[in-house]
Amino acid sequence: MDNYEMFDNETETENNLELNRSRKGDLAEHKAVAWLWEQGYEVFLNCGCSGPIDIVAYKDGECTLIDVKTTQRELRANKGDWRIGSKRTEEQKEKGIVFLSYIPESGDFYWINHKD
Repeated sequence: MDNYEMFDNETETENNLELNRSRKGDLAEHKAVAWLWEQGYEVFLNCGCSGPIDIVAYKDGECTLIDVKTTQRELRANKGDWRIGSKRTEEQKEKGIVFLSYIPESGDFYWINHKD
């Protein structure tokens, strides 16, 4: 195997991993829609694949802008804790966008209590 073939295989693997992350996010968003419906929200999805908002939810006269985050178990310091791999951007803070966390192992959702 020459160096070019080795590089090509690594790139293919990286692309497959990225596709898997994207698919996990898509699945979390679709499950979030169902969960929000169960909570009595009207739900509107972002039709694009980018932007600071995944879902717009409406309930009791209040509009909630949501970014769905898949939560993963923290394997380093505080074992057993759950963590989200990112924080809200300045744009998300300014627009009042909140995170809705999804735990794939249990299928549970919970709102993130933002301290910023």
